[in-house]
Amino acid sequence: MSKTVIITGGALDEGFVEKILGENEGACIIGVDRGVEYLYHNQIMPQYIVGDFDSIDPEVIKYYKEETHVPVREYNPIKDASDTEIAIRFGITLGSKEIIILGATGGRIDHLWANVQTLYVACQAGVEAYILDEKNKIRVIDKPCVLKKSEAYGKYLSIFTLSGEVFDLNLRGTKWPLSHHALKPCDSLTVSNQFVDEMVEIDFPSGLLVVMETKD
Repeated sequence: MSKTVIITGGALDEGFVEKILGENEGACIIGVDRGVEYLYHNQIMPQYIVGDFDSIDPEVIKYYKEETHVPVREYNPIKDASDTEIAIRFGITLGSKEIIILGATGGRIDHLWANVQTLYVACQAGVEAYILDEKNKIRVIDKPCVLKKSEAYGKYLSIFTLSGEVFDLNLRGTKWPLSHHALKPCDSLTVSNQFVDEMVEIDFPSGLLVVMETKD
Protein backbone atom coordinates (compact mmCIF):
# COMPACT_ATOMS: atom_id res chain seq x y z
CA MET A 1 0.00 0.00 0.00
CA SER A 2 1.98 3.01 -1.23
CA LYS A 3 -0.40 5.84 -0.34
CA THR A 4 -3.06 6.36 2.33
CA VAL A 5 -5.63 9.14 2.76
CA ILE A 6 -6.98 9.57 6.27
CA ILE A 7 -10.34 11.32 6.61
CA THR A 8 -10.68 12.53 10.18
CA GLY A 9 -13.27 14.54 12.08
CA GLY A 10 -12.39 18.22 11.62
CA ALA A 11 -13.46 20.65 8.90
CA LEU A 12 -14.01 18.93 5.55
CA ASP A 13 -14.83 20.90 2.41
CA GLU A 14 -16.63 18.61 -0.02
CA GLY A 15 -15.06 20.02 -3.17
CA PHE A 16 -11.57 19.96 -1.68
CA VAL A 17 -11.87 16.37 -0.46
CA GLU A 18 -13.13 15.25 -3.87
CA LYS A 19 -10.19 17.00 -5.52
CA ILE A 20 -7.60 15.33 -3.27
CA LEU A 21 -9.18 11.89 -3.63
CA GLY A 22 -9.32 12.37 -7.39
CA GLU A 23 -5.63 13.28 -7.48
CA ASN A 24 -4.80 10.20 -5.40
CA GLU A 25 -6.99 7.60 -7.05
CA GLY A 26 -6.27 4.12 -5.77
CA ALA A 27 -5.06 5.30 -2.37
CA CYS A 28 -6.22 3.43 0.71
CA ILE A 29 -8.90 5.47 2.50
CA ILE A 30 -9.12 5.27 6.28
CA GLY A 31 -12.19 6.83 7.91
CA VAL A 32 -11.62 8.14 11.42
CA ASP A 33 -14.44 8.69 13.92
CA ARG A 34 -16.59 11.65 12.78
CA GLY A 35 -14.82 11.65 9.43
CA VAL A 36 -16.71 8.41 8.78
CA GLU A 37 -19.96 10.39 8.72
CA TYR A 38 -18.52 12.53 5.93
CA LEU A 39 -17.68 9.42 3.92
CA TYR A 40 -21.11 7.95 4.58
CA HIS A 41 -23.05 11.04 3.50
CA ASN A 42 -20.89 11.51 0.40
CA GLN A 43 -21.05 7.84 -0.60
CA ILE A 44 -17.29 7.32 -0.43
CA MET A 45 -16.38 3.77 0.58
CA PRO A 46 -13.31 3.52 2.81
CA GLN A 47 -11.01 0.51 3.00
CA TYR A 48 -10.82 0.73 6.82
CA ILE A 49 -12.57 2.53 9.69
CA VAL A 50 -10.93 3.28 13.04
CA GLY A 51 -11.88 5.22 16.16
CA ASP A 52 -13.79 5.18 19.40
CA PHE A 53 -16.88 6.54 17.62
CA ASP A 54 -17.91 8.67 20.58
CA SER A 55 -18.92 11.57 18.33
CA ILE A 56 -20.65 9.77 15.49
CA ASP A 57 -24.21 8.70 14.74
CA PRO A 58 -24.44 5.04 15.89
CA GLU A 59 -26.53 4.24 12.81
CA VAL A 60 -23.58 5.10 10.58
CA ILE A 61 -21.27 2.61 12.28
CA LYS A 62 -24.08 0.07 12.33
CA TYR A 63 -24.37 0.43 8.55
CA TYR A 64 -20.66 -0.29 7.99
CA LYS A 65 -20.65 -3.20 10.42
CA GLU A 66 -23.80 -4.88 9.12
CA GLU A 67 -24.11 -3.91 5.46
CA THR A 68 -20.53 -3.64 4.18
CA HIS A 69 -17.32 -5.62 4.31
CA VAL A 70 -15.28 -2.66 5.56
CA PRO A 71 -13.12 -3.69 8.54
CA VAL A 72 -14.08 -1.60 11.59
CA ARG A 73 -11.48 -1.21 14.33
CA GLU A 74 -13.29 0.13 17.38
CA TYR A 75 -11.40 1.40 20.43
CA ASN A 76 -12.39 2.22 23.98
CA PRO A 77 -12.80 6.00 24.41
CA ILE A 78 -10.45 5.70 27.40
CA LYS A 79 -7.22 5.20 25.51
CA ASP A 80 -3.68 6.54 25.30
CA ALA A 81 -3.74 7.96 21.76
CA SER A 82 -6.02 10.11 19.63
CA ASP A 83 -8.06 8.50 16.87
CA THR A 84 -5.93 10.29 14.27
CA GLU A 85 -2.70 8.97 15.80
CA ILE A 86 -4.16 5.45 15.78
CA ALA A 87 -5.02 5.87 12.10
CA ILE A 88 -1.51 7.11 11.26
CA ARG A 89 0.07 4.16 13.04
CA PHE A 90 -2.32 1.81 11.24
CA GLY A 91 -1.42 3.39 7.89
CA ILE A 92 2.24 2.78 8.67
CA THR A 93 1.58 -0.90 9.46
CA LEU A 94 -0.17 -1.20 6.07
CA GLY A 95 3.13 -0.25 4.44
CA SER A 96 2.14 3.25 3.35
CA LYS A 97 4.98 5.40 2.01
CA GLU A 98 2.85 8.54 1.96
CA ILE A 99 -0.02 9.57 4.24
CA ILE A 100 -2.36 12.49 3.52
CA ILE A 101 -4.56 13.63 6.39
CA LEU A 102 -7.78 15.53 5.65
CA GLY A 103 -10.11 16.96 8.30
CA ALA A 104 -7.28 17.55 10.79
CA THR A 105 -7.89 21.32 10.97
CA GLY A 106 -10.84 23.50 11.90
CA GLY A 107 -12.79 23.43 15.14
CA ARG A 108 -10.93 22.79 18.37
CA ILE A 109 -7.34 24.03 18.51
CA ASP A 110 -6.31 21.28 20.95
CA HIS A 111 -7.29 18.71 18.32
CA LEU A 112 -5.37 20.62 15.65
CA TRP A 113 -2.22 20.79 17.76
CA ALA A 114 -2.48 17.10 18.67
CA ASN A 115 -2.81 16.26 14.97
CA VAL A 116 0.28 18.32 14.11
CA GLN A 117 2.30 16.57 16.80
CA THR A 118 1.22 13.12 15.65
CA LEU A 119 2.92 13.78 12.31
CA TYR A 120 6.12 12.94 14.17
CA VAL A 121 4.94 9.32 14.41
CA ALA A 122 5.13 9.04 10.63
CA CYS A 123 8.34 11.06 10.44
CA GLN A 124 10.01 8.71 12.92
CA ALA A 125 8.92 5.75 10.78
CA GLY A 126 10.38 7.32 7.63
CA VAL A 127 6.93 7.85 6.10
CA GLU A 128 6.04 11.13 4.39
CA ALA A 129 2.90 12.47 6.04
CA TYR A 130 1.16 15.81 5.91
CA ILE A 131 -2.02 17.57 6.91
CA LEU A 132 -3.89 19.24 4.07
CA ASP A 133 -6.74 21.70 3.91
CA GLU A 134 -7.69 24.39 1.41
CA LYS A 135 -4.98 26.79 2.62
CA ASN A 136 -2.38 24.76 4.48
CA LYS A 137 0.08 21.92 4.03
CA ILE A 138 1.76 20.88 7.28
CA ARG A 139 4.53 18.35 7.78
CA VAL A 140 7.16 17.44 10.38
CA ILE A 141 10.77 16.89 9.34
CA ASP A 142 13.81 15.58 11.23
CA LYS A 143 16.43 16.15 8.55
CA PRO A 144 17.29 18.81 5.94
CA CYS A 145 14.99 19.10 2.94
CA VAL A 146 14.60 21.00 -0.32
CA LEU A 147 11.27 22.49 -1.42
CA LYS A 148 10.51 23.63 -4.96
CA LYS A 149 8.78 26.98 -5.48
CA SER A 150 6.97 25.57 -8.52
CA GLU A 151 5.46 22.83 -6.31
CA ALA A 152 4.77 24.95 -3.24
CA TYR A 153 1.29 24.72 -1.73
CA GLY A 154 1.23 28.50 -1.24
CA LYS A 155 3.58 31.45 -1.33
CA TYR A 156 4.21 31.47 2.43
CA LEU A 157 6.59 29.24 4.36
CA SER A 158 6.61 29.05 8.16
CA ILE A 159 8.83 26.92 10.38
CA PHE A 160 8.49 26.03 14.06
CA THR A 161 10.49 23.80 16.37
CA LEU A 162 8.86 20.73 17.87
CA SER A 163 11.91 19.64 19.88
CA GLY A 164 13.11 22.58 21.92
CA GLU A 165 15.87 24.79 20.57
CA VAL A 166 17.13 23.85 17.12
CA PHE A 167 20.65 25.11 16.52
CA ASP A 168 22.36 26.08 13.30
CA LEU A 169 19.19 26.46 11.21
CA ASN A 170 19.87 27.69 7.68
CA LEU A 171 17.27 28.84 5.15
CA ARG A 172 18.30 29.45 1.56
CA GLY A 173 16.20 30.63 -1.36
CA THR A 174 13.65 32.46 0.79
CA LYS A 175 12.78 36.15 0.93
CA TRP A 176 14.34 36.27 4.38
CA PRO A 177 17.21 33.75 4.48
CA LEU A 178 18.75 32.58 7.74
CA SER A 179 22.30 31.56 8.54
CA HIS A 180 23.27 29.60 11.66
CA HIS A 181 20.12 30.65 13.51
CA ALA A 182 19.13 29.11 16.86
CA LEU A 183 15.38 28.56 16.55
CA LYS A 184 13.62 28.65 19.92
CA PRO A 185 10.06 27.46 20.71
CA CYS A 186 8.98 31.08 21.34
CA ASP A 187 10.61 32.37 18.13
CA SER A 188 8.26 34.03 15.60
CA LEU A 189 11.05 35.08 13.25
CA THR A 190 10.35 32.15 10.92
CA VAL A 191 6.64 32.88 10.38
CA SER A 192 5.36 33.95 6.93
CA ASN A 193 8.60 33.71 5.02
CA GLN A 194 8.23 33.44 1.24
CA PHE A 195 9.60 31.35 -1.61
CA VAL A 196 11.96 33.33 -3.88
CA ASP A 197 14.29 30.88 -5.63
CA GLU A 198 13.04 27.72 -7.30
CA MET A 199 14.94 25.61 -4.77
CA VAL A 200 14.44 26.47 -1.12
CA GLU A 201 16.71 24.67 1.34
CA ILE A 202 15.91 24.03 5.01
CA ASP A 203 19.14 22.85 6.61
CA PHE A 204 19.73 21.90 10.27
CA PRO A 205 21.91 19.29 11.97
CA SER A 206 19.33 17.80 14.35
CA GLY A 207 15.91 18.32 15.87
CA LEU A 208 12.29 18.36 14.73
CA LEU A 209 10.69 21.11 12.65
CA VAL A 210 7.09 21.78 11.76
CA VAL A 211 7.01 23.09 8.18
CA MET A 212 3.91 24.89 6.92
CA GLU A 213 3.29 25.91 3.32
CA THR A 214 0.31 28.26 3.37
CA LYS A 215 -1.79 30.61 1.24
CA ASP A 216 -4.40 33.30 1.84
